[in-house]
Amino acid sequence: MQETRLDMARIRAARQVIDPFFLDTPLYRCEALEPDLGCTVSIKLETANPVRSFKARGTEVVANLLADRGMRAVVCASAGNLGQALAWSGRGRGLDVTVVASRFATVTKLERVRALGARLELVDGDHEMARERAAAIAQYEGIRLVEDSLDIETCEGAATIGLELVDTVASFDAVLIALGGGALATGVGHVVKALAPRAEVICVQPLGAPAMTHSWRQRRVVTTDSTSTIADGVAGRYPIPAVLDDLLLVADDAVLVQESSIVAGMRMLLTHAGLVVEPSAALGVAAILEDRDRFAGRHIVTIVCGSNVDVDAYHRWVGAAPIDRS
Repeated sequence: MQETRLDMARIRAARQVIDPFFLDTPLYRCEALEPDLGCTVSIKLETANPVRSFKARGTEVVANLLADRGMRAVVCASAGNLGQALAWSGRGRGLDVTVVASRFATVTKLERVRALGARLELVDGDHEMARERAAAIAQYEGIRLVEDSLDIETCEGAATIGLELVDTVASFDAVLIALGGGALATGVGHVVKALAPRAEVICVQPLGAPAMTHSWRQRRVVTTDSTSTIADGVAGRYPIPAVLDDLLLVADDAVLVQESSIVAGMRMLLTHAGLVVEPSAALGVAAILEDRDRFAGRHIVTIVCGSNVDVDAYHRWVGAAPIDRS
């Protein structure tokens, strides 16, 4: 495999600084999903932790590095999950954390950012506007800007999921990974390609937020003017060139799924696996639903990456229509 920005020795070392709360997460075969999906399905569950997403694997590495260097403040832009994770990791290491988010972000996520002690600043725009504001704060205050996916620590922290996957499952045919900024996909993808190269690394993104997928397909950065998806955690418009370069080396495919399939995936994870998940975490199941023939009879791992969801919105989505079993 050609060289990405990631390093296997650093990924293994990351396990030593990540709080055990976030390590060795459940990985199990979910037989109840299999009749509807037509394949063997294993779930890697990244929601049973204090911030209910995989993001703290990366922020633990970042915060540990900053504390070791004597830094006392940090800022990030977030749709909610990164902000919670950085607030949690920073609080334990004496860091003052500022999180910039869209005023239209999921309220539950914003409330948790505040509850974890971070200073929250809201912008009247989308996540890309929040990124611009966070960069301005970092420059003005002279503090560290944490950029998810660009900062290699966020990718290598996420990559520890891949280590656990290949160490636990004897063999699997493909892993389905939610694709947003790219930290999860490049991190897990790097490890899988290095240690289980026969397995496919398939990234999944909503049709309404396709920038990184279009970029992967065209092998150049492709931006979009807007996004339209319930999967707010992956709704970026401006892919980062260095992250795309890594993704091109580790991803075998990138697919887009419809909103109805995301909702159906959330409903199936609730009904058959007892899991309440946010839309981004259902992207893997959505991909199987939209292309059953591709995955038929194969062993597929899907990473359930987050469960921070607005309860009212969740009930609107999941309580809608029955699952299409055709």
